[in-house]
Amino acid sequence: MDGNERLELPVADDALPFDPATTAIEDGDVFELLEPAVQEWWLEEFGEFIPENEGFFTPPQQGAIPKIHDGTNTLVCAPTGSGKTMSSFLSIINYLYERDREEPDGLVNSVYCLYVSPLKSLANDIHRNLEVPLEGIEEIVAERDGEESMGEIRHAIRHGDTSSSDRQKMLEETPHILNTTPETLAILLNSPKFREKLRTVEYVIVDEIHSLAAGKRGTHLSVSLERLEAMANGEITRIGCSATIEPLSRVAEFLVGCEANGEPRNYEIVDARFAREFDMRLECPADDLINTPREVVQERFYRMLHEHIQEHTNTLVFTNTRSGAERVLHNLREDFDAYDEDNSGCHHGSLSKEVRQDIEGRLKDGDLDVVTSSTSLELGIDMPHVDLVVQVGSPKSVAALLQRIGRAGHRVGQTVTGRVIALDRDELLECAVMLKKAEDGFVDSVSIPENAQDVAAQHVYGMAIAEIRPEAELKRILRRAYPYRNYGEAEYESLMRYLTAEYAGLEEKNVYAKVWRDENDPPDGQHHHEEFPVGEPLIGKRGRLARVIYMTNIGTIPDSFACDVTTRASDEWVGQLDESYLDTLEKGDVFVLGGDHFEYRYRRGSKVYVDRTSARPTVPSWYSERLPLSYDLGCEILAFQGELLERYAAGGPPRVRAWLREFPLDDDSVRAIARLFDYQCQYAGAESVSTTDRLSIEVVRDREEYERHYYVHSTYGRKVNDGLSRLFAYRCAQEATANVRVAVADNGFVLSMPLNRKVDIEGIIADLAAEDVRDDLRASLSGTDLLQRYFRINATRALMILKRYKGYEKSAAEQQVSSEMLLGFAEELEEFAVIEETYREILEDKLNVSEIEDIVDAIDAGELAVSRRLLDSPTPRAFGLATLSASDVVLAEDESAALQSFHEHVLEEIGEESLAGLTAGSEDE
Repeated sequence: MDGNERLELPVADDALPFDPATTAIEDGDVFELLEPAVQEWWLEEFGEFIPENEGFFTPPQQGAIPKIHDGTNTLVCAPTGSGKTMSSFLSIINYLYERDREEPDGLVNSVYCLYVSPLKSLANDIHRNLEVPLEGIEEIVAERDGEESMGEIRHAIRHGDTSSSDRQKMLEETPHILNTTPETLAILLNSPKFREKLRTVEYVIVDEIHSLAAGKRGTHLSVSLERLEAMANGEITRIGCSATIEPLSRVAEFLVGCEANGEPRNYEIVDARFAREFDMRLECPADDLINTPREVVQERFYRMLHEHIQEHTNTLVFTNTRSGAERVLHNLREDFDAYDEDNSGCHHGSLSKEVRQDIEGRLKDGDLDVVTSSTSLELGIDMPHVDLVVQVGSPKSVAALLQRIGRAGHRVGQTVTGRVIALDRDELLECAVMLKKAEDGFVDSVSIPENAQDVAAQHVYGMAIAEIRPEAELKRILRRAYPYRNYGEAEYESLMRYLTAEYAGLEEKNVYAKVWRDENDPPDGQHHHEEFPVGEPLIGKRGRLARVIYMTNIGTIPDSFACDVTTRASDEWVGQLDESYLDTLEKGDVFVLGGDHFEYRYRRGSKVYVDRTSARPTVPSWYSERLPLSYDLGCEILAFQGELLERYAAGGPPRVRAWLREFPLDDDSVRAIARLFDYQCQYAGAESVSTTDRLSIEVVRDREEYERHYYVHSTYGRKVNDGLSRLFAYRCAQEATANVRVAVADNGFVLSMPLNRKVDIEGIIADLAAEDVRDDLRASLSGTDLLQRYFRINATRALMILKRYKGYEKSAAEQQVSSEMLLGFAEELEEFAVIEETYREILEDKLNVSEIEDIVDAIDAGELAVSRRLLDSPTPRAFGLATLSASDVVLAEDESAALQSFHEHVLEEIGEESLAGLTAGSEDE
């Protein structure tokens, strides 16, 4: 295959255990590429263990090993546990043994392969897994008669926890394979001594690339790889590994970067994502989640979970929040004698490193019957004994579902078994569509940030520190990274104006120039550089402490902190909130803390000021913790709703149930979904359901609260809905000259305003223009906590605010205070890079402004109709929006009274009696 081609590898049904005479030619060809000692080790390790229906090599190994052997840039996409990482390492180990034998002096004291991992724990696990093949192959070589042992292939791990003594040893005895993280790689590129050890790198493996590509850590890594490529002695072969990602071509281009002409470097894709058997099913504890008492739902849920755990060897249970993981484990131990501290555990990011490592080790060894987790075990350690994954609630994307369920069945040939248990109707619907799309081979697409100025600032500074160089070379390196392939001169000049402190008053705010740019005439007495032509623009560092500042402040992972919550009236401390939660709060919003309700007023630095209130909460307490529904999956849910309505129109609930039984659902799930849409259509008509060509809005007058609520059924996911709701609220507030409260969820949002303020919502939407969306959204962000927080994060990333300086470490709360003092000044500067990046990140990466523009365009073009219904009470599809104060469903405060009230009104209107008290599942089919 030439160029940028894709190889799809189905699982061989009739492959035999390895025998060169009888095995499929692909296996024989792959085997022949390996050195004799590597062949012998592979036979000893895997020859008799791979089941007959898998062949001698797994599909990703069949596809990847020959390509990596030939030095081809390769993206390997395959399920967890299918051998994709081993395919990368095997080719490279094989090459290093061959190179060691052929070179007169063996391998040099330098790095040949970099393995880059998003997690320290993953790097540690791979490091352990490298020892097995290396030691095994070395033993085989040493035992051969008449053949001297080859030199040792060294490997080591280096990240933020590596001691200074170990770092020094690596200079003296350098690993040939170095495992590291994106942040440490950036530091190594500016390490005067160790960077010389990187000039020999020939291979780079980027593992779990999907978890990096969608964020600024991936942007940071992509530029580091281009800097490495520019200083290396030869071309570097790049290998990316991922379990679940789409589109593969875009991720491959992100991995390989660009040629000088802007075209992506050549690559090939090994697509073996569906090379393993999946057994996935959605379950629900009741077919009526409204009338079945909460305690009954909970009891059935834990009974189901207990039975699953007892039927399997090791079970991993994912919840959507850390508190949910804690609560599930607690209740399992409370309800069943089968669980105690010896055979069960919990794992999440808030636990200490020691606790997490203990759980990881015991899980890896198969000593735990069940472990509950939030997202912390999606990636990382190999767990060979896990044979079941249970997901509680919706994981919000097909990619996350496959990533989590893929943690089960790591032994080659094992079926991957996963069960999803939904405990509310909105998530039940999400999960039904999600599992069907997963079966169909659908994966949500990844969005890669572009032209991030804060990351560019770090790397331009880093390159200037490493050596004085022509400005053209610096720009060329930056633009060869995929996220900067379209980085224009205007963006670059804006960045340089910041880095050279060209703005008046900047240095008075203690923001100093970081680089100089000149036409080969450097300041401060530095010498003319004869290796560059006179007049060619050069870039160099400013300041004697530049290297120290850079090495102690770079990275893209933002610091965060908890804000103290204090009442305004009595200055009483009532608790703490994670600062990311403040992104969701506007003045007047009501939230729950410690069981009490508080109205948000304002924030100063790390303190939040509130008033006690008896009003209903407007922002759910889980908001900042749960992942948002993916936009792609949201669109699939809209398509599903359209198909369901067609079947409902053709044959009512029986036709809908018959169709749903084609999905991987249990019978309670089928009944619950069919009933939900039956009541919805009877109560408010099919037009009340949003589809791909209809946006449904219901208007409900709440006379008790003296408010009018606009329920917008925009099932596009929380990111889009956050932006769309801000846009609508901004326009509504202008028309009604009143405060508009907003509550946002994945399946829509609610706009609330006083009953005596009425707006023409359809007219407001009709007046929107796609070309105005960015400006309106930008205007709506002015003065918000969201803007303040992201400015601090970006100012810190851009080294405008230093986290560490001359031995002092500035906490995240102190950084916030500094940023609040700088924000007003910075907003007045023309095209200031850090401000522009703050708005870009919020609009593009957090609020999905491009998708919002597409939605507004579709409305303008008549492709998306807007349907408005005036109702006395929310429809069944709006129940979740109307009770947004609910917490994590496993931990939920009892919202059943409100839900029951809404439900009774719906039943009364459609003339049905309540099913309360009936046994779930007894409904006449």
